Amino acid sequence: MLKLEKRSQLFATFENMNEGTVEFEVSGLREPCHTWYKVFGDLESSDATPMIVLHGGPGACHDYLLPLTDLSPSIPLIFYDQIGNGKSTHLPEKVGDEEFWSVKLFQDELDNLISHLGLQRRSFDVYGHSWGGMLAVEWAVASPYSANLRRLIITNSLASMETWRIGINSLRQKLPHDVQEVLDRAEKTGNFESPEYEAAIEVFYKRHLCLARPWPPEEVQAALNWFTEDPTTYGTMYGPSELSITGSLRNWTSVPILSKIKVTTLLINGTEDEAQNVAMQPFFDHIDKVKWITLDNASHFSHVDQREKYMEHLRAFLLT
Repeated sequence: MLKLEKRSQLFATFENMNEGTVEFEVSGLREPCHTWYKVFGDLESSDATPMIVLHGGPGACHDYLLPLTDLSPSIPLIFYDQIGNGKSTHLPEKVGDEEFWSVKLFQDELDNLISHLGLQRRSFDVYGHSWGGMLAVEWAVASPYSANLRRLIITNSLASMETWRIGINSLRQKLPHDVQEVLDRAEKTGNFESPEYEAAIEVFYKRHLCLARPWPPEEVQAALNWFTEDPTTYGTMYGPSELSITGSLRNWTSVPILSKIKVTTLLINGTEDEAQNVAMQPFFDHIDKVKWITLDNASHFSHVDQREKYMEHLRAFLLT
């Protein structure tokens, strides 16, 4: 069993830590954007393979994934905030611009960060949670730097919005009837900000976003805070609510490209996860070298619900 240090769930102190920003030129913008990043561990002298962490949302930012620092410093970790939120450039004027907020935009941003950190000259691993997993599979197939990819981790994610909806709807139908009525009414009226709706969605979150108590755990609060502070990317790409998928990703699928992923891949989800097995199954069916772990008593934030077991599985996968 891993012995976790007694420290804040989110924030830790490491001697080898590098923080900065990198300019990111985006077509159509007058000024370059800036991608904020932080490295835990030593990229320069360590022989260990670093892992790049792709957060979910879109727009949830890196904060909620900081429990992954349990793996550091033996595994160097690279966190960053994707543009549109967090400590990176915000673009609220682009709200609703589905053409601008494309998957390709975030692939290019990741390539730009890889180049800035000099990782184009060495192997590295990529970890993607939720939307980050979606981005990871697209990047792994299309990027010129994917030749440097050693291992891929897709966790609590989805292979297509069609399968995601199937899983989400099955969970929704198990909610209390009065909760379902509030959710249905919000979708009909378009009012996702009423106290009644917030209470109803919290019921869903407590069952399928994160099982940790007291509620909300700081990782959940960190993600929700960013959605509230700047909903541009989440609202444009996903929708107004976790259960109302109307954004540019509404018809997204990776299924036709999954067979092109040739690196050894780890899948993780939880029994109570928003990412139900139906949403993860195509990854398992179409990626050749793949292992799938489903954690009991875990939801979408499996890294919080079953932190110790989750990190054991990651460490074993990355160090063997």
